[in-house]
Amino acid sequence: MGKTKVLIIEDEVKIARFLELELLHEGYIVDIAYDGRNGLEKAVGEEKYDLILLDVMLPGLNGIEVLRRIRQNTSTPIIMLTARDDVTDKVMSLDTGADDYVTKPFMIEELLARIRVALKKNRFSNLEDSLLKIDNLEINTGMHMVRRAGQTIDLTKKEYDLLEYLMRNKGLVLTRDQIIEKVWGFEYAGDTNVVDVYIWYIRSKIDEGQEKKLIQTVRGVGYSIRGDESED
Repeated sequence: MGKTKVLIIEDEVKIARFLELELLHEGYIVDIAYDGRNGLEKAVGEEKYDLILLDVMLPGLNGIEVLRRIRQNTSTPIIMLTARDDVTDKVMSLDTGADDYVTKPFMIEELLARIRVALKKNRFSNLEDSLLKIDNLEINTGMHMVRRAGQTIDLTKKEYDLLEYLMRNKGLVLTRDQIIEKVWGFEYAGDTNVVDVYIWYIRSKIDEGQEKKLIQTVRGVGYSIRGDESED
């Protein structure tokens, strides 16, 4: 197996150089882009990266927009770097498709740990079956594509992550706390009602107009996705 390749998209030269040296010391292959447009070109170009470190505040094209366009082309793990401890930035990053975020200034040990977690999660995901199917709903996990009754369904990154988690645990009742931990992450400090909101979003896209409603509410407990009994 070849060395892990990391792309740094960061306009502050000193920070980019610091990250490069630390990652090289850890044995990674490193490439750098100093603005949003160049970073986007590298991220979706012929060179394949195992992970991307993406600054939010970038000249030319801001980090959120770069993230959005990258996600139209690849599911490469992306960790956002932001100089502001701003909840809006974090929520927008995660909803747009980021796998994680780190607020500047950060401890390099923490960032390296988050990089290892993101890489491990991605490798594990690649080993799992690429097609999940319940009734006439299916997810191609390799392409992050969702279809029901042959029709493609567009989901946001967080909606997709929630649906995939439900489908990987089909027939099981998942509590809101379990869903928060697996989909939003253990650091999430918001209201668990966000789960109810996203379940509503998903239902409106995959169950509306369908005779069989796949996502079930178990009052006082949580949610479950169920198809034919023979599949469970």
